[in-house]
Amino acid sequence: MFNTDMAVMEIQEARKDLPCTVTPTKPVLGFDLKFHSGYDVAMPMKDLTGGENLLTILFRVIPEHHNEDPIYFMHRVRVPQIDDDAKGDTVLHGGFDLGEGKYHVDWLMRDRSERVCSFFWDSEASLTAKDRQMNLVMAPELVAQIEGDQFKEEPPVERAQAEPRLNIKVLINFAPQNALSAAMQPLDTSALVSILRSISREPRIDKFSLVAFNMQEQRVVYRQENADKIDFPALGEAVGGMKLGTVKFSQLSVKHSDTQFLSELIKKEVATEENHPDAIIFAGPKVMLDNNVQQDTLKDLGEVDYPIFYMNYNLNPQVTPWRDSISHAVKFFKGQEYTISRPRDLWFAMSEMVGRIAKAKHSHRTSGGSTQ
Repeated sequence: MFNTDMAVMEIQEARKDLPCTVTPTKPVLGFDLKFHSGYDVAMPMKDLTGGENLLTILFRVIPEHHNEDPIYFMHRVRVPQIDDDAKGDTVLHGGFDLGEGKYHVDWLMRDRSERVCSFFWDSEASLTAKDRQMNLVMAPELVAQIEGDQFKEEPPVERAQAEPRLNIKVLINFAPQNALSAAMQPLDTSALVSILRSISREPRIDKFSLVAFNMQEQRVVYRQENADKIDFPALGEAVGGMKLGTVKFSQLSVKHSDTQFLSELIKKEVATEENHPDAIIFAGPKVMLDNNVQQDTLKDLGEVDYPIFYMNYNLNPQVTPWRDSISHAVKFFKGQEYTISRPRDLWFAMSEMVGRIAKAKHSHRTSGGSTQ
């Protein structure tokens, strides 16, 4: 940071030597229970014509009650040579994570010719009255850079000592909201990973089994059995190898191969005798198949003596309000379905679900002891 940069920030006067328009983005709570904020900056292409250039973006975020400890960010953007007749605008994006609180942002951008564009704004990250019970990941007035790796390893969790430990199996459909999409969208990936992290952070859960599958490819992409924690880096590597938008030729020759895949998956995972779980949790976007899993197939599995849940990730529930194929199967087992459209849905679903699982385990132990 040059002395002139600091002077621009201290004066607090917007400058347009380098023409640009800055639009702050309001802090929004994500499924990861962090507030995400940032900015968009638009620049006319004609003001970047000529030889190669370098744009340096500098900004600081100042918490209201800790103004002596601003957090500084820097972002460099290399601009290639642009033709003199270039038209239109180019738009750059930047972001950062916040805890709850009020903040002031000092922002500037300069090029190699020392032309400067500066902008200043206030921002507030706050929970609504309905969300006050939620425990956020970041402490109030904390500022941090956005995590680049969504599948980074989860920090150790201190497990509950006074209560019975729970053994959970999760079957998650790693797929985009749009079943026809040929790629996972960042928002979809973030939401699905956040669901898994919420489960992994629950102190009462001691053992995890994870089956990640993809309905487009009709295959299990990752499996982890009876582990002390979810291996997120390994899951990320497996998910990164998915080839959405492709179908094997062998699948085309089988009528309703998608229904057959889901049927075989449920039969194998729900009827398992090994590592008997305290609950099974399905998670992921809706799976709308032409044919649902046959009830006779589900009846053959016999009675299931543990609760089954479905965390249905659906950003627009009003568009597809009807049940999907997984929902029909969960209903057959008298399971509970939760629609996850907002962060609060995820938090409240986890709170209620773990309470139900613990109660069911306690009831099962009591009835088993009485029989003996």
